[in-house]
Parts: sequence; structure tokens; C-alpha cells
Amino acid sequence: MNGYRHAAAAGAALGSLILLTGCELGPKTVSQVGYRGAGLNQINDPDSTAKASAIPAPPYAVPEDSGPLASESYQNVQVLGGVSAERFNHLMAAITQWVAPPAEGCNYCHNPNNLASDEKYTKIVARRMIQMTWNINTKYASHVKQTGVTCYTCHAGNAVPKNMWAMSDAPGTPTRIRGNKFGQNAPNPAVGYASLPYDPFAAYLGQKNDNIRVASKTVYPTAAQTASTKDAESTYGLMMHMSTALGVNCTYCHNSQSFSSWPLSRGQRATAWYGLRMVGETNAEYITSLQNVFPAYRKGPHGDVYKVNCTTCHQGLNKPLNGVSMLPDNPVLRAPPAMRAAALPGPADNAADPADAANATAPVGGTQPVGTE
Repeated sequence: MNGYRHAAAAGAALGSLILLTGCELGPKTVSQVGYRGAGLNQINDPDSTAKASAIPAPPYAVPEDSGPLASESYQNVQVLGGVSAERFNHLMAAITQWVAPPAEGCNYCHNPNNLASDEKYTKIVARRMIQMTWNINTKYASHVKQTGVTCYTCHAGNAVPKNMWAMSDAPGTPTRIRGNKFGQNAPNPAVGYASLPYDPFAAYLGQKNDNIRVASKTVYPTAAQTASTKDAESTYGLMMHMSTALGVNCTYCHNSQSFSSWPLSRGQRATAWYGLRMVGETNAEYITSLQNVFPAYRKGPHGDVYKVNCTTCHQGLNKPLNGVSMLPDNPVLRAPPAMRAAALPGPADNAADPADAANATAPVGGTQPVGTE
């Protein structure tokens, strides 16, 4: 039964990917990642890739990290006070370029008559987002590697990222769409237009360390494995989201011989494993914590704040911005001031990838991920 569901999921993911890329005009490229005839290849649309990976030029060259600190030059600099004033000014110019509406500029976050004022909620949010970026670039180097992320990775020139999510159903009251109950059985873009539960995000991406695994080595449930068929559908809904978010099919991470096998999986599966935990922590610690800061018009239909998922960063690419790092031009975002004197840990120092070891069973620091995750 598990094998059948795995095969069905692979077919659904590949079908949705072909549907999305096949509708784009122009030639496609195909990269072979495994044995011919086994579906182990990826289809890409060069035009879509170029559009999603466009990066703006920096506002001006990165200045020397010298001179007085931002806290010595300006008032009420709570997060970036340990950064030099020159680098602080450079980052403010970049954030204005990446996030602020052109008609507002600096005024999007600041009162022009009192730059130290915290009266605008956007300034409070921006502080927390800088801390979030530091956390991702340091703690989750096993996912973002040395490429890292900046504000532009998610915002891409928009005041609010285009790809985000909030609860689709009020707690305890599933939405009915097209006459279907329980929020499924109708094609939905959130899960790659598959007829699966269309809101896997609240359960799996809204908090830290939630269990996404469904595969079992036994026919019947055990004390350690109690996932039901409905749980499997929700997990597959999340997998369809990841497939669409990265513009790939299931075999980008999994081996079609055995979806649950870590030794047979590709290295990207371990990277995704860390990424799911990164997204859960990001939402729980850095975004949901701003529930009382965001105004009502910046919240979802049920009053919760909009949060991130895989599409927020990836935007249809297997590597955000096609793998180009913006950190060399924006070094302040690489790590907090106290950490910048030391080199960032590489993936091997921060956490080991299970796919890199022939006998690996789980990513370091986690319970064995034996499911479709």
C-alpha cells in the first residue's frame, strides 16, 4: 500500500510539473539525474529561471567596515548597533531598494521627521526580520549553505513577499470549496493542483519539529508509527507544494527504487529535511511572534499573520535566485556583529548530510526520518 501511494505521489508531482512547465512558451532543458527511463530527470524552463533569478545591482559599493558604530552615530539602533555606521547606511539603502515601495522609500519604515521613532510597525518588523536572516544564515547553514539569504530572497522588490500563507480554515471549521468537504478532493494550486488536503502548511510549517513522516515498515500501526492514510495525504500535499515551489519532481530528492530509503536518496533530500525545520522555526519564532505588531490588513482571513513556505524563497527554482549569493555585497546580513569575526560554519561543521554516508539513517541531531519527507 505504501509503495502504491509513493508511486501515485511521484506521478502526481511529475504530472503537475509537466503541466506547469509545459504551458510556458519556448524550449525546455532536461537534466538527467539518474537511470534513463526511471523518471530521474528534471525539466526546466530557461525563461522562467532567468526571470525568477534576476538580481538588482547594489545601491553602491560595499564600504569599508571602519569608523564609528551605528549606535554611536544614530539613536535607537537596537539590532544593528554593533555594525559600523558606513555598513549600516549601506544596508539601509539596500533594504529600501529591496522592500520599500518606490513612492515611499525610507518613509516606509521611518518617520522622516524623527528617524529614531518606532511608531511605524514596519520598522519593528524589519528589526525582527534582520534577526531572522542572521538565524537562517548561521544556524541553518546545512540548508542555505554558504549562499545564504537576504531580504531580497523573499521580498524580490515587493513590500510584502508574493508567496506566503495563512490559515485556510478557521480552527475546527473546515472550509467547503466547490461542494467538497474537509478541504480536499478538488484541484488546488497550493498542492500542485492535486486533489489532496490543500492546507498542509498549518500542521507542518507553522511550528518547529512537527512530524511529517508517514511510511512504516509494518502493515499495522505500532506505538512508534501511528500515521493513517489521511496523514499520508496531508504529507503528500506538502510534497506537492515542495515540488512546485522548487520546480522539480519527486526524484530531485528521492530515488524511485525506494522513496523511504535514505542511503538511496539524493543529497538534496537531506538539505530539504533541514529546510523544513528551518521554515517551522522561522514561522514560530520570528513571524508568529509578531502577531500583535502587524495590523489587521496584513493578516490572513482568520486573523493570523502571513507566514513563509518553500515558495517564499525558492519561487519555482531549485536554488533561490538560481544559487547566486547576495551576501558578498551585503555582508552585514551574513551573521550578527559578534559572530562576524569568526568564519561561518560550513555544512560539514554545522550538521552532516545523511545522504553523504553510505550507511546513514538520519540527519545528525534528529530522529530517523523514515517517511516521505
